[in-house]
This record gives sequence, structure tokens and C-alpha cells, in this order.
Amino acid sequence: MNAAPDPSSQLITVRIKEACRIMGIGRSKLYELIADGEIEIIKIGAITLVPVDALSRFIEQRRARSNRF
Repeated sequence: MNAAPDPSSQLITVRIKEACRIMGIGRSKLYELIADGEIEIIKIGAITLVPVDALSRFIEQRRARSNRF
């Protein structure tokens, strides 16, 4: 029997709370990274969305930096 696909793997954006859960960081740290321009956001009215690919890019950039040392 096939397992149902993970719904989050189909999302293109997530809200702040879910982005924190995915990244394993707190809201303050996520907002700091957003303010520093390291993680992209999209505003739709009062809603802040984080593109899932922006989270992936951030992680890949950090991994590349870590691998240099």
C-alpha cells in the first residue's frame, strides 16, 4: 500500500509558525534572518508567507559556508 504524500511537500509557501517548525528555530531568530535579508518573505495584506524554496536556499547557503571550514 502506498503512503499518502506529505502535504507540506506540496506547499510553495508557509506561514511564520510553520517556517519556524521546519527550520527548528524560534520566531525571533526567523524574524532576525528576514530583517537581515537572508530569508525572503511575501506579504499578502497582514499575512506573512515564507516561500519554501527560500528556506531551502538558506539552508543550502549555510551548508556551503560550513563546508568551507
